[in-house]
Amino acid sequence: MDCAPNASHSPIFLLLGFSRAGVPHSFLFFLFLFIYLTTILGNVTLILLISWDSRLHSPMYYLLRGLSMIDLGLSTVTLPQLLVHLASDSPAIPAARCLTQFFFFYAFGVTDTLVIAVMALDRYVAICDPLHYAFVMNQQICARLLALSWVISIVHTMLHVGLILPLCWAGDARGNVNLPHFFCDHRPLLRASCSDTHSNELAIFLEGGFLMLGPCSLIVLSYARIGATILRLPSAAGRRRAVSTCGSHLTMVGFLYGTIIWVYFQPPSQNSRNQDMVASVMYTAITPLANPFVYSLRNKDVKGALRRLLRQGRVDC
Repeated sequence: MDCAPNASHSPIFLLLGFSRAGVPHSFLFFLFLFIYLTTILGNVTLILLISWDSRLHSPMYYLLRGLSMIDLGLSTVTLPQLLVHLASDSPAIPAARCLTQFFFFYAFGVTDTLVIAVMALDRYVAICDPLHYAFVMNQQICARLLALSWVISIVHTMLHVGLILPLCWAGDARGNVNLPHFFCDHRPLLRASCSDTHSNELAIFLEGGFLMLGPCSLIVLSYARIGATILRLPSAAGRRRAVSTCGSHLTMVGFLYGTIIWVYFQPPSQNSRNQDMVASVMYTAITPLANPFVYSLRNKDVKGALRRLLRQGRVDC
């Protein structure tokens, strides 16, 4: 596809998402630095705990460790670049680096949603068919499900990168294109393009919608069966224990899927840029930050592993 004389396939993008926020960049820098460092600390701690403590060597924690690794990648794709821009007041990013960020953000982001769905399946088998849990959800099967999630995610991402590559963007006299966002996301790139983006929008709603429908259906069906099973449990203690094992996961399901659907599956006319920004901060910064704390603060096994590690550290000292 040929571009107009004042347009290009590879402009310099200016990420201006926080330029009109009315908040000092120094404050935003230290805020996102705190969020990023806390995200790294929380997820690395959870990964090390699950790897170190043999009591956590079960399929549920194997999947949780994989989710923490994905969350580390998801936050690292976006936040360090944002911190550089806030510190330097130079929000420029070349097209090649922008598309690279786009690719890895979607690869980690889509894998995140698929692993969350696999974790719902894990909870379904554990509660509804506990006798076969060790056979159905062993570590080999979990590893295959994680690998399948990555394959699906990468194929999905390559499709959308392939649809973006032919697009043109008309810049200013210096060839710069303004993006009212803090990273190279789908919607801002399409809005800024001077090419016909109907095929891209169609792919988001059809292929992307189908990709979301599968995990969402799996989660809904799993929890429908889980709910029915819990209601049939004879003891109140058993019901509370079953609900407690699902509470953390349900919290993150609502948080992650809610913001993704808000940003990507509303018609563009109904989706303001400020709403996009708020929702994007939620799933790129807050969700990876919250995951390790939600799963650890509400999980007796993880808290017990942390206490044992701290006790062992004091003894060794």
